[in-house]
Amino acid sequence: MKSQRARPARSLPAAILLAVTLGACTSAKTPDRAPPAPQVSVVTVHRASVPVTTELPGRTSAYLVAQVRARVDGIVLKRDFNEGSEVRAGQRLYQIDPAPYQALLNSATASEQKAQANLASTTSQAERYKVLAAANAVSQQDYDNAVSSQEQAAADVATGQASIRTAQINLGYTSALSPITGRIGPSQVTQGAYVQASTATLMATVQQIDPIYVDLTQASVEGLQLRRDVATGRLKLNGPNQAKVTLFLEDGTQYPIPGSLQFTDITVDQGTGSVTVRAVFPNPRSVLLPECSCAPVSKRASTTTPLWCRKSA
Repeated sequence: MKSQRARPARSLPAAILLAVTLGACTSAKTPDRAPPAPQVSVVTVHRASVPVTTELPGRTSAYLVAQVRARVDGIVLKRDFNEGSEVRAGQRLYQIDPAPYQALLNSATASEQKAQANLASTTSQAERYKVLAAANAVSQQDYDNAVSSQEQAAADVATGQASIRTAQINLGYTSALSPITGRIGPSQVTQGAYVQASTATLMATVQQIDPIYVDLTQASVEGLQLRRDVATGRLKLNGPNQAKVTLFLEDGTQYPIPGSLQFTDITVDQGTGSVTVRAVFPNPRSVLLPECSCAPVSKRASTTTPLWCRKSA
C-alpha cells in the first residue's frame, strides 16, 4: 500500500520537466537569415563584323595564254626549247626556213634602189625644165610632164620602201618567238614539218601561271549582293584593304599564299543562272595548274576581312 502511493509522487517532476522542456522548444524563436546578394555580370558590347560563309565551285585558269602560230609558209628547220620548260618573252622557239624571204627582201631592196635612181633623174629634169619654161625655151606641157614624172618616181620609191618593210617583217616571222613569259607545252610540229600562214598552223602554246586565276561560280542572287557590297565599300577590289582570298587545294590542304578578289562578272549564265567571281593568286612554285577541276569553295565576307575562299576536295 505504501509503495503504491509513492510512485505517482516520483513520476510527477519528470512530467513537469518534460512539459517545461517542450514549452521551451515551442516558445524559442530562431532569427531569420538574410538571403545572399545576387551576383550581377557585366558584359561590354563591341561593334564587330560577322563573317558569312558560302560554298562555291571553282576552276583555275592561266593568267595569260598565247598560241604560237605560223605567220609565214615554210619548213621548220629547228626547235629551240624543251617542252614543259619556262620560256621568256621574245625567245625564239622555232626557226622556219628563211631563204625564200631573204630573197624577197633582196629583190625589194634592188627595186627600191632603182626607184631612187629614177627619182634623181626625173628631179633633175624637172628642175631644168622649170628654168627653161620660165624663159619660154620649152613648152609648159613639157614642164608639166617632167614634174609628173618626178612625182611618179617618188611614188615608186615609197612603194619600194614599203616592199622592203614587208619583206623584212616576213623574214622576221621565220623566227617564231614567244610573245609572253611562261611555261610552254608540248610542241605541235616537229623539225621538217611544213607550216602555213593561211591556216595559221598551231606550233605550241605558252601559258603564264604566276599569278593564276581562280574563277568561282556563284548564284546570280548572291552575285547581286556581292556587287552591292562592292558598291557600298564593304568589299574593296583595290587598295590596302583589298579583298583577300584563302585557298584550299583539292586534297584539303591550305594553299600557303593568300590571293585577292578581282571582280564579279555581270553576265548571267542562262543554263545555270550563275555568275563568275574571279580571284588571283601568286603561284611562284607552279603548285596550281590551269584548267584543273576544283571542288566547292567557301567564301566569307566582312569589313575587316572582306573575302575568304576555301577550295576543298
